[in-house]
Amino acid sequence: MSLGISYKKTGRAYGAGLAMLLGTVAAPAFAEEPTLSEEAFEASKQLYFEQCAGCHGVLRKGATGKGLEPSWKKTAADGTVTEGGTLKLGQERLEKIIAWGTEGGMNNFSDIMTEDEIRDMATYIMMEPPKPPEMSLEQMKQTRKVYVEEADYPTEPLHGRNWENFFVVIERDVGKVAIIDGDTKEVLTHIPTGYAVHVIKASEHHSISEPENPGRFWYTMGRDGKMTKIDLWQTPDKMLVSEVKIAYDARDVAISGDGKYVIGGGYWPPHFAIVDAQTMEPLKVVSTRGMNIDGDYVEESRVAAIYTTPHEPTWLVAVKELGQIWQVDYSDLDNLRIDKIDSSKFLHDGFFDPTGRYFQIAANASNQMVVVDTKERKLEALIDTAALPHPGPGANWDDPNCGPVAGTTHLGVGTVTVWGNDPENRPDDAWKVCYEVETDGPGLFIRTHPNSKYVWADQTKHPEPEIQQSVQVIDKETGEIVKTIQITEDEGSAAVHFEFNKDGTEVWVSKWNLSDSKEPNGQIVIFDAETLEEIGRIDGLFAPTGKFNVYNRSNHVT
Repeated sequence: MSLGISYKKTGRAYGAGLAMLLGTVAAPAFAEEPTLSEEAFEASKQLYFEQCAGCHGVLRKGATGKGLEPSWKKTAADGTVTEGGTLKLGQERLEKIIAWGTEGGMNNFSDIMTEDEIRDMATYIMMEPPKPPEMSLEQMKQTRKVYVEEADYPTEPLHGRNWENFFVVIERDVGKVAIIDGDTKEVLTHIPTGYAVHVIKASEHHSISEPENPGRFWYTMGRDGKMTKIDLWQTPDKMLVSEVKIAYDARDVAISGDGKYVIGGGYWPPHFAIVDAQTMEPLKVVSTRGMNIDGDYVEESRVAAIYTTPHEPTWLVAVKELGQIWQVDYSDLDNLRIDKIDSSKFLHDGFFDPTGRYFQIAANASNQMVVVDTKERKLEALIDTAALPHPGPGANWDDPNCGPVAGTTHLGVGTVTVWGNDPENRPDDAWKVCYEVETDGPGLFIRTHPNSKYVWADQTKHPEPEIQQSVQVIDKETGEIVKTIQITEDEGSAAVHFEFNKDGTEVWVSKWNLSDSKEPNGQIVIFDAETLEEIGRIDGLFAPTGKFNVYNRSNHVT
């Protein structure tokens, strides 16, 4: 799949400069400079974008994952010089790392890439990374497409269904989103969206000025930077109403509390764009390049996550490599107020506490959770955790000892970390670790519901299939794992992500068919939230990953 990125192949052959560089490498693992054919280079460039850039960066400087520059040199405060890089690791070792993964949280790619692709990728990352182009506001405007005119939007739902219990499901590798009726379990449609949609957000209830019919409109963000608008009141064949491209590589999207604007965050170019929520016309673009919390200039300072604050006219924009959360006030777009809150690197994903005042976000490569007070627009706390926290949409619940708490899974280790998050009523417990739960393997997502006795955690990042295919259920009262459920035994499939239905009586888990993700053999497995027994499966899905219930998401249910 071509994403339309065209740039100079600066790493194709770099002759004398590389020869000089190789002379500084202590233990070269090759006899000559790494090269690829034109076809192999382009294929590897595309595959790197799809599978690797998210963790390691387009320019390969590293973030959640390690830097993948061909050669680097660092000088410590005492003058000690350390050298390294992919050239030093060499072809054979790089192939093994790509194929087998690492204990530090990188999954194996042997089920995703062919042996030839792994071999070429190892060579590709020993070559200088090519730099993609920029994208202007005018370029964004030229990509806008309208499929249903605003004048033709219906004034009431056209399908007679309980749309507030719909599930919006990412079908990752085919660039689609499935709409599923949560009452009947029917797959209503597969909507074409951007490539590998990372996040889908709905218009939400807001305490200041909320949009009309929160939850009706949904906005997706594909990894190719395409933002699409979905109207759940339309008949299934017309739910995709418009789209626009705001970057070449992107991750997140959010809707202003009043429903007027949508913001999309770019990985490349590193910027955010503000779009008219009704027309999808791009209005403003703001670069996120700048000085990080260490005082170093960062060119590839990516927008990892964006959230709408429930009680302020602002968005929270997590600038990953800077270690800053920008609280962006959308009250006046012409005079945009941005409060830049220093926190910790490398910011990724997060969720609000039950009050909606405090935002809890993972700085995963720093092994911390960051807490921001959105009312005061300042850093509230840093919480040390196990390796590489990754809460996904997160989970809040009440603990008998610590009161209101929140929790996260981790990419780097099989642990769920739980901390207190009620500074008003439980100040002694707030922002301190309450307890940890040892799970069988590292995971991506944790989820619960106010009506449930349990917290669910996946283990998608573990390399062993049986663990990767299993989820673990934690009792809120005891903090103990009460059940491990293997949702599939199919080779090349994993268990990932949870979502409850509107009333919290069901838990939906994805059977993610990684190895043949473009075939419709993915499933959603549904469990009774009380008995923890399987009650059904929804078939015919393409690589289902994230699932989002309309009522829960538009009402901030975590």
